[in-house]
Amino acid sequence: MQLAHISIDQLSVSAINMRHSKRAPDISDILPSVRARGVLVPLLIRPNGAPDSFEIVAGRRRYFAAKTVADERGEAEPLPCAIMEEGDDADALEASLIENIARLDPDEVSQWETFTRLIKEGRGIADIAATFGLTEPQVKRILALGDLLPKIREAYRREEIDTETVRHLTMASKAQQKDWLALYADPDQHAPRGWQLKQWLFGGQSISTKVALFPTEDYPGLIVSDLFGEDSYFADADLFWQKQNEGIAARREAYLEAGWIDVVALDPGQYFHSWDYEKTPKKKGGKVIITVSQRGEVECHEGYLSRKEARRVRAEGDFGEEAEPRAKPSRPELSGPMQNYVDLHRHAAVRTALLDHPGAALRLMVAHAVVGSSLWTVRPEPQRAANETVAASIAACKAEAVFGEKQREVLTLLGCVDEDGPVTGGNGDDFALASVFARLLALPHDDVLRVLALVMAETLCTGSAIVEALGNHLGLDMRGHWQADDAFFELLRDRQVATEILADVGGRLVADGNSSQKLKTQKKIIRDFLCGENGRQKVDGWLPRWMAFPVSSYTDRGGLRTADQWAKVQTLFVSE
Repeated sequence: MQLAHISIDQLSVSAINMRHSKRAPDISDILPSVRARGVLVPLLIRPNGAPDSFEIVAGRRRYFAAKTVADERGEAEPLPCAIMEEGDDADALEASLIENIARLDPDEVSQWETFTRLIKEGRGIADIAATFGLTEPQVKRILALGDLLPKIREAYRREEIDTETVRHLTMASKAQQKDWLALYADPDQHAPRGWQLKQWLFGGQSISTKVALFPTEDYPGLIVSDLFGEDSYFADADLFWQKQNEGIAARREAYLEAGWIDVVALDPGQYFHSWDYEKTPKKKGGKVIITVSQRGEVECHEGYLSRKEARRVRAEGDFGEEAEPRAKPSRPELSGPMQNYVDLHRHAAVRTALLDHPGAALRLMVAHAVVGSSLWTVRPEPQRAANETVAASIAACKAEAVFGEKQREVLTLLGCVDEDGPVTGGNGDDFALASVFARLLALPHDDVLRVLALVMAETLCTGSAIVEALGNHLGLDMRGHWQADDAFFELLRDRQVATEILADVGGRLVADGNSSQKLKTQKKIIRDFLCGENGRQKVDGWLPRWMAFPVSSYTDRGGLRTADQWAKVQTLFVSE
């Protein structure tokens, strides 16, 4: 760079400067210094195309302070400047953001605006992260603000929305964001925030008929209208997903028949981040990306390649400017009705033959439970925790650790050595289904049963009557899986219940003698008995009645859902 003193009349703020569009900056902190000693730190400028004229890339506040002093004194001193060589806008953008981060922290929305412009100038996420000393996930989190509606971004800029809430809103569909904004703008409503917002987004919201790809008259289940008839909902989510998956498959086939080179359907809930892709027309190899939200909304993003694919295509010269457009696909060998005829006859024969091969049927059923299909929707139990305290307790419990080990063993059996997480929850892909089926055919019967048991365990519904039925049928002793932890005592907030628990561990005499004590004192005495401290005799292997199989309550007030669930099915598993 060249250093020089430039007249203030030759300078203007560049549109590249990340604070260009904002109102005049607050210069109260630097104005006294500029009055006393002038501008000491050079401004970063570059030629703007006009003779003897420059634009300020970084140093906007120093420029405004110098102008204020010039107006006060009636004359202006030339300003020290570092003149950049003429280059691309990305270099100037980076310089502006680095300078501003060093001097006055920009808000995340300002960073998003600048990062987005850098992406358009050809910078990658890794380049931006290295330049600004951030991690790639940090850059992606800032870029994710681009998925927000402008009104939400502006409210966040004004600090009317907290960071955690904005993080969750970046995962919301546009329809969900509009719904949330309506609640936010209504003084009589409560817009969920923080972890409550996350539950609101992914907690099993009713699925609107507006998102269906199929005619609603083809839906075999019940459709419920709201009180005002403004919207209607599918009562059975499983039936909806069966029909919706068929619609997604049909849309994919339509795109392929229209000449698109590939159509990629992302897993439900997987997000399409535009900064990871480049817009690419069909004739140059662009693909169609289909996204599906947790609420069933389907979006088709036409003409995209991942940045890696786009670079490869440019390097190989594929689909260049002079390339001929792809020829329209030839007429298929079978018409639609003939294909249907062949499919139904083959289906009839294969399913009849399957009746004589129960071993193959068992493996095929397990494969369907793992991968899913247009007729099977199997999802792992999400184990949603009500708050961070419960989540931390579950994450640390012995049963979860053992289950995780068994999960990894089954993934290894299925050939997924490097994978982690649930076995179930596939996207219904035919090839994946056949691959799992082939793997199961090669496994001995005992290993197939291990896979089956794990699949059933992953899809066991929390808080259901079947959990109570199974626990009692197996004679499960919770002492091997649970012991009182800090979360248990933090969540214990009923003094009557605490008195009864004290009777469990210390006897009725101790409980009655401390029934009038504060809850905090009662819990301390219970802990002393369980740990054998402060002169209390240690009690080993204690279980609250809520944890035992069969379950029972401490009071007659009701409100113990676990006991209600057991009461529903008790007669089926306990003889009179």
